Amino acid sequence: MRFHASRCGDTSHRVLRILVLIAAALPAAAEARAQPRVDLSARVDSLFAEWDRPGSPGCALGIVQDGRLAYARGYGYANLDHDIPITPKTVFYIASVSKQFTAASIALLAQQGKLSLDDDVRAYIPELPDYGATITIRHLIHHTSGLRDYLTLMLLAGMRLEDVHTDEEVLDLVTRQTALNFAPGERHLYSNTGYLLMAEIVRRVSGKSLREFADEHIFRPLGMASTHFHDDRTMVVRNRAMAYVRNEDGSFRLDVWSNFDKVGSGGLLASVEDLALWDLDAEHQRVGGTALRQQMLERGVLNNGDTLDYAFGLVIGAYRGLRTVSHSGGSMGFRAHHLRFPDERFSVICLCNLGSIDPGRLALRVADLYLEDRFPEPPLATRASGPAPLGNAPGATPAELPATMLAEFAGRYHSAELRVTYSLAVEQDRLVLHSRNAPPATLESTGPDRFRAGGLTLRFVRDASSSITGFVLDAGRALGLRFQRRGD
Repeated sequence: MRFHASRCGDTSHRVLRILVLIAAALPAAAEARAQPRVDLSARVDSLFAEWDRPGSPGCALGIVQDGRLAYARGYGYANLDHDIPITPKTVFYIASVSKQFTAASIALLAQQGKLSLDDDVRAYIPELPDYGATITIRHLIHHTSGLRDYLTLMLLAGMRLEDVHTDEEVLDLVTRQTALNFAPGERHLYSNTGYLLMAEIVRRVSGKSLREFADEHIFRPLGMASTHFHDDRTMVVRNRAMAYVRNEDGSFRLDVWSNFDKVGSGGLLASVEDLALWDLDAEHQRVGGTALRQQMLERGVLNNGDTLDYAFGLVIGAYRGLRTVSHSGGSMGFRAHHLRFPDERFSVICLCNLGSIDPGRLALRVADLYLEDRFPEPPLATRASGPAPLGNAPGATPAELPATMLAEFAGRYHSAELRVTYSLAVEQDRLVLHSRNAPPATLESTGPDRFRAGGLTLRFVRDASSSITGFVLDAGRALGLRFQRRGD
């Protein structure tokens, strides 16, 4: 078959014109692909616009997608004294988001054959009282131990968190408790004590502090150079953020307990860049292998067979029809949230240094933007997963009692478990509770011999002659504390 020169020339010209058109279209196509990403970043940034200005605390954001840190930014300032902006390298106190690393350390020790999750905790901490039922390490992990929350106990005992308290002092407070909130495995009630004790178990089993163990087995292998359990209050930490709360006039003040150095239940300092490395290891599984990551997702089971949403320092849930793994944290003016959509290979890490910011809500808003085409369900109002706040359970409507009746309850009451004495006095026809290092609390009657104030509930106890001998105090995560009336 012969080709005419003229046809060959026409064909060449047509091919050339097609190639020119394709070449011209490529930049436009690339721009079209890039434009949604630019718009998406701007939409994400707009969620943080309120704090993205000089003189304001704010947040660091990390977005992990498809095996990489896809977006990271800082909004606002890490230190208002020195005008230091927040960046993805800024180091925050991440409070209860720390718990997954404590749980991972315990799981790694179990992998090494140095303990079993079903061991009696008293095998490692024999000074813990015998409550008549076995408390296992697994109970500690899932908040089903019944142990009273040590942070609540410290506040009730008048131990200010901004003061210096040794580990021995806090452990002594825990082991002085003569009763549990409930029988082990009977209920789920968030308790920081379990994770404090797990840090102590790591130390006694491995011979290394939780800080040293986690650094050796988790942080260094993953290159998390800015992350550590902060068990030394005097340590200098580069790129550390301060924490703030807002004053009534709109200005800010510091809200940092610089002396608080208890770890396990919290205590981790980390940046979003470092936490992204941990998040990515959920896929790479270099630390502990597949077995560790599977175990981290094992949910607790109560004695009656009910399955909890709480796993190994992680909350298993769902949002708009997609599976989630998350945990929030809040302490002082720090707020943190780590949210993962494992099936979508997508995560949001949000660390903030202003107490009024809700990073859990912001993380969900970011997910709404990035995964808007993947959600099987429409947007809905939701709150971040995590520990329930202290507060009153629904109860009776407060009733006014005359001062003559209130006088019967006035007096001094002592708790041997807390080593503290409270006093009750009638002031301006109201019953007022005075306790160490706490403002006076006005009590409201909720029924016969029952009063409440904020998150406290008092149930008075009488003897056979109807004389008041004491009261039982419930305080959110610490229940059934007995106070005896003193005659002096």
